[in-house]
Amino acid sequence: MGILSRASYVVRSKVNALLNRAEDPTESLDYSYEQMRDELQDVKQGIADLTTQKKRLEIQKRKLEENVEKHNRQAREAVQQDRDDLARKALEKKKSKMTQIEELEGQIAELNNTQEQLVEKKNKLQNRIEEFRTKKETMKARYEAAEASTRVSEAMTGVGDEMEDVSRSIERAEEQTEEMEARSEAMDELEDSGAFEDALSDKDNIDRELESLSTDSEVDAELETLKGELGKGESTDDGDAAVSDEEVDAELEDIESEIDSDDLEADLDGDGGSGDADLDEELDVELEESESDADEQRK
Repeated sequence: MGILSRASYVVRSKVNALLNRAEDPTESLDYSYEQMRDELQDVKQGIADLTTQKKRLEIQKRKLEENVEKHNRQAREAVQQDRDDLARKALEKKKSKMTQIEELEGQIAELNNTQEQLVEKKNKLQNRIEEFRTKKETMKARYEAAEASTRVSEAMTGVGDEMEDVSRSIERAEEQTEEMEARSEAMDELEDSGAFEDALSDKDNIDRELESLSTDSEVDAELETLKGELGKGESTDDGDAAVSDEEVDAELEDIESEIDSDDLEADLDGDGGSGDADLDEELDVELEESESDADEQRK
């Protein structure tokens, strides 16, 4: 195969591939159907033209037949008037017209046969067109159903051209979102580590750490002062629990009951004088100390 032949073959194959991709089967079927209808119309037009020509010949034949009758009458009249010469001329014309009539009859017969053949072909062609139309509609319905099924399948599987663009857009959005999230986390990490200095502050990382330690020391000192004021102190036993108000009240009631019992025994014994006064003073002091302890425990 020569270079030119090979190049021509490649070009024709490329053009054929482009045409196959651009071709729509439904449009091709419709076009073929229209072409067949055009052919049928041409056949009908040919039959009409042929019939018209036959009618013209038939009209011409009738005129010749009328002339034959006329020449026949002329010959009879000439014979009656003893004009044989005129009668001969009339018969000669009659003979010529009879010859033309025979030729016209042959032509009319041929046209009639041609017309019958064309009508038969027209009927066959029309039947074929009807069959093709039925097949065309069936093929178009099958193709459209297959095309719709293909589009649905491509949409569901994401392999279509449009769905491919949508999938790619989603992938790009996910990539950009992940990149933005990573950048945000990186900025937070750098800010927490002090790598980025505050644009509105002239303090560096060391100054901020020293301020944090100073603040913690002040808070600890204030906490110890508050504990000292409340009499809490530092607790060495983590298992000791705070005494509730009910327990303190119960203890005070027990102390008052003991005091009342001691006063009752002293009255029964009949003791008086300075001994009773000393006992009362001791009881009052003990009671005050107990109440003071109870107040501190409440606090």
